[in-house]
Amino acid sequence: MTAETLAPLIRVNESGVFLSCHVQPGAKRTAVAGVYGTALKISLAAPPVDGKANRELCVFLAKKLKLPKSAVSLVSGQASRDKVVFLPGIDQAALAAALE
Repeated sequence: MTAETLAPLIRVNESGVFLSCHVQPGAKRTAVAGVYGTALKISLAAPPVDGKANRELCVFLAKKLKLPKSAVSLVSGQASRDKVVFLPGIDQAALAAALE
């Protein structure tokens, strides 16, 4: 994934990046599935029950970006497939490299 591909999917802040995600819970495995409109599509192995998919999303992104699990936070979309996640201390180039 290139920085140019990610540009419409993110909002850069002085302390990190807000990433728009479209999730597909209940998939066979957790992985980045490409771009879906103006969001990064992520397939999640966790079911959409009791916040399991939300936790799986945060853990997956933390692992990909080598961040502590507690650093990644879900800003909006707790009960939706369209979510916004805040990734502190990351810039656009680092995000693109990690999602490569």
